[in-house]
Amino acid sequence: MALLPDHPQRVELNDEVHARPPESLVPPLRLTFLALFSDLSMREREWQRVCELARRCGVSPPPEGTNHFSADLGPFRLKWERHSEFTRYKFIVAGAGEDPFAVPAIAAVPPEWVAALPGEVLVAAHLALVRAPETPLDFEAISGRLFGGNALVGAAIGAGAGTALTDFRIHADGYSRLLVHDRGFSPRQAGRMVQRLLEIDSYRMLALLALPVARQLAPFLTQREQELAQITTALATGHGADESGLLDRLTKLEAEIESREAAHHYRFTAAAAYHDLVRRRIAELHEERIQGLQTFREFTERRLAPAMSTCRAAAVRLESLSERVARATQLLSTRVDITREQQNAAVLESMDRRAKLQLRLQETVEGLSVAAVTYYVVGLVGYAAKGLKAVGMAVNPDLAMGVSIPVVAIVVALGVRKIRRMVTRTAG
Repeated sequence: MALLPDHPQRVELNDEVHARPPESLVPPLRLTFLALFSDLSMREREWQRVCELARRCGVSPPPEGTNHFSADLGPFRLKWERHSEFTRYKFIVAGAGEDPFAVPAIAAVPPEWVAALPGEVLVAAHLALVRAPETPLDFEAISGRLFGGNALVGAAIGAGAGTALTDFRIHADGYSRLLVHDRGFSPRQAGRMVQRLLEIDSYRMLALLALPVARQLAPFLTQREQELAQITTALATGHGADESGLLDRLTKLEAEIESREAAHHYRFTAAAAYHDLVRRRIAELHEERIQGLQTFREFTERRLAPAMSTCRAAAVRLESLSERVARATQLLSTRVDITREQQNAAVLESMDRRAKLQLRLQETVEGLSVAAVTYYVVGLVGYAAKGLKAVGMAVNPDLAMGVSIPVVAIVVALGVRKIRRMVTRTAG
């Protein structure tokens, strides 16, 4: 029966659960693990270094764009995996002597190739997978012989199929150490357990990258919280003259906080995700307590949980401060708007008073204008009457001027009013 057309990413998404499978491991063997912190600019160089090593050992290199590669290179087996912000390398060599850490697996790798790897070492560990002895393990003797006498952390793992021991310390050679005793692992189970142990250390370190950031932010947050308290106090008790300065301070404060939040948001969210991965990997070990030893969960959570709480508190504190500054800015902006509206209302009221005064002045001027025009027109009437009298007509100039005064005044007043109405209508 023919299938319907596939989604373009069906195969890729289906195979994602099979990507980067753990190596099948059979004791005794030695393994060296490197987790190198790297950014996107190093991706091409990482792939080139792996291709170079593969060709050098006569093995086909990984195709461009791949994120993982596993191959038997003769003297050792290599597993390379690229992740979002780090790359890890595993070098596996068969066999383990009385001291499995005396000659680590990385000794079989060309040293000049290792020295040229791009990135910064975040985790470097030697791991030995050996058969468990028939006699009970002497943890004091193991600590003195392989771990420099340090206190051991360990547990039975895989529901009792093996034992894992470490001291979570970086030794003189720059590597930490893990010792795994096989009491009945299948090869694939051994590979899964080893991978989980190494991932616990990797994700623990990646999660802790946020701790220095949280510590550096603490004094900054304290200072900015105090400054915000001063601004809000001034906002509650200040006057309108202070608003412009307060708004400038709040704007600057908000910009500083947003800059810090943008710079550190990814680190804090990544820390939470890595912490969750650490807890999952520990749960997948299916630990069983060994009398006298701390389990991986107990030891890891004893310091990791408080560190993550510090990081979460810093992230929440930063976000809360940003919200409070935003609220204070909004409150001050509202207050500035109200003050501006009050000022605008006062200006409009002042303009209204001025308009009324101008109207009164205008009416006064109009009255004076009517009087002045009447005066001049009556004068002209007087001159006209005198002229008529001079030509022999019986006209009394004084009487003519007196009679013309009310007539001229009424006509002039009506004319001025008509002109004012015309001007008002045109302006409207």
